Amino acid sequence: MSIPKRRQAPSGADSDARPGHYFDRQPAVESRPRTVHLHLGELELEMKADRGVFGSRAVDLGTLTLLREASPPPLAGEILDLGCGYGPIAITLARTAPGARVWAVDVNERALELTRENASALGAANVTAVQPDQVPAGLEFDAIYSNPPVRVGKAALHELLLRWLPRLRPGATALLVVQRNLGADSLATWLAAQGFGVRRLKSKKGYRILEVTSGPQP
Repeated sequence: MSIPKRRQAPSGADSDARPGHYFDRQPAVESRPRTVHLHLGELELEMKADRGVFGSRAVDLGTLTLLREASPPPLAGEILDLGCGYGPIAITLARTAPGARVWAVDVNERALELTRENASALGAANVTAVQPDQVPAGLEFDAIYSNPPVRVGKAALHELLLRWLPRLRPGATALLVVQRNLGADSLATWLAAQGFGVRRLKSKKGYRILEVTSGPQP
């Protein structure tokens, strides 16, 4: 898909940020809503963002790289957007695959409320935005897409991935976008050591897209 060139925020950049607040259940920073735009080929989305939510000034480059370069979602089944923010990945997936149910998961309540509002405004009724513990136990996913919160720290990131990646259905894949200088290659090595199949699907503009399949691997 071809996207018009426009100024985009780098991954993790947000002048309204204080360290860690994207990972708070209730951001302490005062709300200040703004509108951001996402263009993907013929798909044009206008979304509401806010301070205290990742990428609030513009859709970040990591998310854009994932949406531009990753393989399309399955047209039906259960899809997970892990760390949904205000919903650019989840809503794009939902609009691309209207027959699928997209679970938009985040710990940040402000992010979840924005995702619900954006999904409703953009005709993505197949998005379900919830806290992690609200996803039904035992539900397996036909695909996982994520710009994971690497800045939460290595231990917390590993715990997060070990919670969700084993819930891939047999033969399903997770597509993770990680900045190279924030540990994409070491994360790939660690995932392989846990028994997951891992390959670098794309490498572009300083980002790796990792394709992860459920283990154990031969």
